[in-house]
Amino acid sequence: MFRTLLIANRGEIACRIIRTARRLGIRSVAVFSEADAHALHVRMADAAFPIGGARATESYLRADRILEAARAAGAEAIHPGYGFLSENADFAEACAEAGIAFVGPPASAIRAMGSKAESKRLMEQAGVPIVPGYHGENQDEAHLAEQAARIGYPVLIKASAGGGGKGMRPVLAAGDFARELAGARREAKAAFGDDRVLLERYLQRPRHVEVQVFADAQGHTIHLHTRDCSVQRRHQKVLEEAPAPGLSPALRERLHEAAVAAARAVGYVNAGTVEFIVEGEDAFFMEMNTRLQVEHPVTEMVTGLDLVEWQLRIAAGEPLPRREAPPPRGHSVEVRLYAEDPAQEFRPSSGPLRRFRLPEPAPDLRIETGVRQGDAITPFYDPMIAKLVAWGPDRRAALARLGAALAECRVAGIVTNLGFLRRLVAHPAMRAAELDTGFAARHAAALLPPARPAPPAALAAAALEALEAPPPGPAADPRSPWSRRDGWRLHGAGAVLIELGEGMARHRLRLTPAGTGWRLERDGAAPLRLAGHRLSDHALQVALDGAVERVAVLRDGEVLHVTLDGAEAGEWTLRLLDPYAPPGGEAAAQGRLSAPIPGRVVQVLVAEGERVTRGQVLAVLEAMKTELRITAPTDGVVAHVGCAPGETVEEGTEIVTLAAAD
Repeated sequence: MFRTLLIANRGEIACRIIRTARRLGIRSVAVFSEADAHALHVRMADAAFPIGGARATESYLRADRILEAARAAGAEAIHPGYGFLSENADFAEACAEAGIAFVGPPASAIRAMGSKAESKRLMEQAGVPIVPGYHGENQDEAHLAEQAARIGYPVLIKASAGGGGKGMRPVLAAGDFARELAGARREAKAAFGDDRVLLERYLQRPRHVEVQVFADAQGHTIHLHTRDCSVQRRHQKVLEEAPAPGLSPALRERLHEAAVAAARAVGYVNAGTVEFIVEGEDAFFMEMNTRLQVEHPVTEMVTGLDLVEWQLRIAAGEPLPRREAPPPRGHSVEVRLYAEDPAQEFRPSSGPLRRFRLPEPAPDLRIETGVRQGDAITPFYDPMIAKLVAWGPDRRAALARLGAALAECRVAGIVTNLGFLRRLVAHPAMRAAELDTGFAARHAAALLPPARPAPPAALAAAALEALEAPPPGPAADPRSPWSRRDGWRLHGAGAVLIELGEGMARHRLRLTPAGTGWRLERDGAAPLRLAGHRLSDHALQVALDGAVERVAVLRDGEVLHVTLDGAEAGEWTLRLLDPYAPPGGEAAAQGRLSAPIPGRVVQVLVAEGERVTRGQVLAVLEAMKTELRITAPTDGVVAHVGCAPGETVEEGTEIVTLAAAD
């Protein structure tokens, strides 16, 4: 076994590999960019080396600097994790030339499966079924349009050189083909440096099912069961589970056999994942990921195996620890907690984690993260914050455990998909395993409900949180009556005024002491009896007219993040305002649409003076290897355009400013 291992990656996967290395007595070496100098994986490793600037192209994609760090550290092996250089055949060859073991497949297998077009030709020759499509080298736009017409609409455009949903566009009609092809090529070029595409028939209700495979250098290849990864947004996975539910025994066996045949067809060694599109009893090869997958923990939870340990043993020349898969035990479900805004087409977000708490790990709950409270999610890398992986004796129990874990999560300072995940796990169609890749879009009304005003319980909890806050201004003598927030007056009880902002709305609350609680008056509504006490750092028990609810409240300066469970479940962001300040100022910048994160302006689709309608795309940015559409929040007139195509903009830069249509 290796004595020293360098991990050529960052974040939660680097931390996860370090844990296995430590258990095996292997010295771990981290690498880090300027943005990651204080990251968790750097603190966890036995040694760490800087490799360049914040952007991945200046650091984690610099094979030369990673190899320099490996030589300096005396590393005998490099684990690439996933993403970055994990599927780079040139890097695998460079490791071999340097006498350093690459913890992954041979370069020949990476090349064979790295091109979607080439891999499909190989699979067809090996007898593995593939989706009808075009995988040729002719990339002329007119030729591609002809091939799309031959396949028949709808078709799916996919980047030939990569995955993760980048460069993937469904096209429903011939008139949309040229526009979607151009967008797919831009994304593919930005993500993979290669704008070639392939075309496939676009199946209407497909499932995304994959099979974990392992092979050793002695010629043994096995599968480790199935995973379902159908629940996606922006063609990227958000929930995965093992084993894949609802497959017939015959189909499951065909998938196992096809996956093993695919691995053998390219002389595969180490861990890999063969992905299939499944519709009914039909299954078609989609691609092979020649690395460890983000969702590998669900397989580990149902098999009891450490797949990173298997990777290291095989890379060290050992045979497979087992010659057949252990039977799956129970069920496991994983969700990915992202820094993104589901209400804005899951647009990535960045910023500091001012409050960050996840549930404690347990035998039936696994937490994978590479960040801590106070860390920042930067625009330079994938915005995943953490993975929560739950296990249960059956699927229903696993989902229940996961739902309970999500209810314990507390994140403030940045927009996340936490509310979306809570609704997803609790959705009846999810509980019934009615799965396909259109799940999120089909159930968008329930998973992405329109914003609704904060209910009384949320406002009451925010008011109680505000009462505990120190008064504004310099620190006062705690013995002074002016420091009290209970409405104390020299002659009789007084009232406390609290004003909460919610978007452009204001909630004016008046609290008057009443016995052991308060009399709450709000916005002209009937008064309520309010009582409450703190359950934990971020939870309050609130009683309104005797009805008791548990409310989570996270405070970030003057911002309060309030979460309710139960009948009025939801999340609200409220801001503490000065109740004595004159109204007005908040609306000043209402029509200003700014860059949510740093990026490059790809297109500006409107001009000053042009009338636009709600939902109309005004401009397109490229950031985090994703195209972000800036859309009109309401009907209006373009008052000003603050950027030009090709311009690099910082977060907060004006893109377009709208004025009222009248």
